[in-house]
Amino acid sequence: MPTSVVRLFLVRHAEALANPDLRYLGSRDDPLTELGQWQVVRLAQAFAGFKLAAVYTSPLTRTLETAKQLAQLHRLSPIVDPRLVEGAMGTWEGLRRTEILARSPEDAMHHQRWETDPTCGPPGGESFADVQTRVLACVHDLAERHSGTSIVVVSHVGPIKALLCAAIDVPLTAARRMFLDSATVSVIDWGTDAVDWGAPA
Repeated sequence: MPTSVVRLFLVRHAEALANPDLRYLGSRDDPLTELGQWQVVRLAQAFAGFKLAAVYTSPLTRTLETAKQLAQLHRLSPIVDPRLVEGAMGTWEGLRRTEILARSPEDAMHHQRWETDPTCGPPGGESFADVQTRVLACVHDLAERHSGTSIVVVSHVGPIKALLCAAIDVPLTAARRMFLDSATVSVIDWGTDAVDWGAPA
């Protein structure tokens, strides 16, 4: 791997309480389920053979608990970066899609716009475009700090999808076609020499 590139292992947190019901879980701080705790052990084992320079995590419980065992195995302490937090869902926090659509015609119309326009946030929440802006700023900092190494970034489905869209140079609306299950790992090489044709990832 070129010294100007950082390898990012993007880990979605293990299963949290709201995940099996497919509830919108933004800034609400749910703990891990029993399955989630099992997934954390398996994730740590999966990374046992890798040399890692650092483990970064969102500050929420579900990401911190996912990051701790993985970091400990490498004799590291997780580094919290608030830019890795999930997008805030505002008044839709903890609701399912069907519940939002049934709340009111206004909610249904707003939700339809939110699903098609990345600059539209939930009522009182954060837009997907804003999530991408802050998570990209974080990754640019990490790429400078850890050039030539591999690091783990434990985050949430929204920020990870935003980074994947940037890495493969597709619009944010393409994120709607992605599904990242709990405890999944995506890998991006990020930097000026990541590929021969000059793309950043």
